[in-house]
Amino acid sequence: MPKIISETLWEFAAADVQQRQSGVGEEDRSIEPSERTVFLIGSKAGGKTSILYRCLDKDEPPRPTLALEYSYGRRTRGHNTFKDIAHLWELGGGISLSDLVQIPIIPSSIRSLSVILVLDLSKPSCLWGTMERLLQAAQEQTKKAFHQAQQMSNSKQTVQQMHILPKDYPDRELINPFPVPLLIIGSKYDMFQEFDSDKKKLISKTLRFIAHYYAASLIFTSIKSESLMSKTKVFFSHFAFGVDKGKTVSTDSSKPLIIPAGADSFSQIGTPPTSDVTSLHAKNPKDLWKKVYECIFPQETVSEQRELKDPAKDPQYSEPQIDAMRAQKDQELEQYKRNAAKSWKGLDLES
Repeated sequence: MPKIISETLWEFAAADVQQRQSGVGEEDRSIEPSERTVFLIGSKAGGKTSILYRCLDKDEPPRPTLALEYSYGRRTRGHNTFKDIAHLWELGGGISLSDLVQIPIIPSSIRSLSVILVLDLSKPSCLWGTMERLLQAAQEQTKKAFHQAQQMSNSKQTVQQMHILPKDYPDRELINPFPVPLLIIGSKYDMFQEFDSDKKKLISKTLRFIAHYYAASLIFTSIKSESLMSKTKVFFSHFAFGVDKGKTVSTDSSKPLIIPAGADSFSQIGTPPTSDVTSLHAKNPKDLWKKVYECIFPQETVSEQRELKDPAKDPQYSEPQIDAMRAQKDQELEQYKRNAAKSWKGLDLES
């Protein structure tokens, strides 16, 4: 009489583990699931959430980002065996909340971190200030987190060695690579197209210089263009999941820019489009580009005050019972303030 073999789910799992450890099976043991962190920063109302939702194939309408928000993306590989995870952080409020970069940029995430800077092309008068402030904040926190990670692991690896460039990287000795992989996205290209050709050329060349100076990738996009969003998604997937970023390159200022890191050079970018460079008294090439840019697009003075709405009054976080109790307590507080004011006015203060 044949022997009946009964296996439980746990037995199946144990057998699968033994099979993998012995090197038998369809999947290659060298393929391991990965976890990466992507931090999105950029212009206030510049389209960060909309771009993120499109890259994640989310069907829901985007909501305004409140301070700092977390989400995640997953990608399945190897016949649904491995699930790569991307931890996604998005900073709202433009530069007003730049000190919050210390939350996602920490020692435990630093070695798998990428930064995406979204700049609103339709608002050139805020573009340089936003770029400069946010990149400075992210760069300082990144270096701090690197040092903390080194102290915790007693690693001899220095901060500058984290983002290693190939020896043949264009202008390798003249640039200042960002500590982690960086992607600059110029959003709202559909509105940017309406600009005067000279202004478009200056903005395009300036962003090409900035991207190359930081060893970053650069792409112009619009959520109204399926073609541009498709190309943007390729770059996003490269940063979030490590897939190939493609070989498409476009440096023509009359078209959307698509420039992977290392595909540009200072000689191709050229000099700032101005006839009076010597009178600007710039300290270095970056300072020169800044002065030329600000001559054409004077930067708006951005208030340092936080323009953050009260989360308790934000409809996307409504809780009827809690909100009703909060309203009652607010009324009681106002009544207490009025009574206290009356009592002070009624006092007969004597010297």
